[in-house]
Amino acid sequence: MDRRSLIKNAGIAGVLAAGVAPAVHAQATVRWRLASSFPKSLDTIFGAADTFSKAVKAMSGGKFEISIHAAGELMPAFGVVDGVQQGSIECAHTAPYYFFGKDETFALGCAIPFGLNSRQMTAWMYEGNGMKLMREFYAKYNIINFAGGNTGAQMGGWYRKEIKTLADMKGLKMRIGGFGGKVLEKLGSVPQNIPGGEIYQALEKGTIDAAEWVGPYDDQKLGFNKVAPFYYYPGWWEGGPELDFYINNKAFEALSPEYKAIVEAAASQAHVVMQAKYDAVNPMALKQLVGAGTKLRPFPKDVMNAAFKAAMDLYAELSEKNPAWKKVYADYSKFRADQNLWFRFTEASFDKFMQEQKL
Repeated sequence: MDRRSLIKNAGIAGVLAAGVAPAVHAQATVRWRLASSFPKSLDTIFGAADTFSKAVKAMSGGKFEISIHAAGELMPAFGVVDGVQQGSIECAHTAPYYFFGKDETFALGCAIPFGLNSRQMTAWMYEGNGMKLMREFYAKYNIINFAGGNTGAQMGGWYRKEIKTLADMKGLKMRIGGFGGKVLEKLGSVPQNIPGGEIYQALEKGTIDAAEWVGPYDDQKLGFNKVAPFYYYPGWWEGGPELDFYINNKAFEALSPEYKAIVEAAASQAHVVMQAKYDAVNPMALKQLVGAGTKLRPFPKDVMNAAFKAAMDLYAELSEKNPAWKKVYADYSKFRADQNLWFRFTEASFDKFMQEQKL
């Protein structure tokens, strides 16, 4: 009698009595290590890796375990791509735009200034060509990626001095993660790429004049309001930054089909849970920051306009010199145009009306 016939006729009790377990329980034990680019203190963004690991373990009946290591434990925060590429770790959880120095195309897998918001990014990845195009790009780094969370639109950061006009951006030394720094350079600012755990000290000592991280919940934990009074919005460089799980190709291909499916499902769970947490905790954190004296400010219009023009000019320049960027950005920009046309009549108009109401 073949296995399927046995299961059909014997029922679960008979199957277990015959020594035949469901497929997932027949899998070999697998142990992976995951290097995060984030400190444990940032429970929401670091927590996405924890959500992923726990889901993998639960769905595999404890057979597949992934240990999670904070930035600096196994390797530096910005060393995880090399770690996955070389196979010294099986996987990582990170923000792809941290690695734009290797190739600007990395940023398209996370966020670019005036790019997609979080819902649009998820749509491009899952239902557009985003996942396909980024996986083609990551293949040369021995990486397969899975969406691993999104913060939603971020804040524009903390400033020691008020930004009144575009002129105030000249010479400003600002910690900014990833690709946004290229646009700030065009505005005359001096971007600094500093890991999250080192930002407070740099801002406190005056080594930098401003810093952005994520939003109220994480920023409050890191204490930026104690050393910089002005809090600007919006984070035009991060309208919907996606985090990714980077997995070594050989390690992934060595998994059984069942384990591959578990990894994909667990990553999707982490992706959804991370933004849900941010959306739930940010409102109260912002109220607390303002109540403690934080000065909330919108970016001046001339800063927004100049930044937008600089971003579009940069993308045109990159399309001329970077074939990988050109291929992915062509699809990304078309998707962005269609999404913004749609959102103009739905999300944007509904949100604007609701935010004008006294609820």
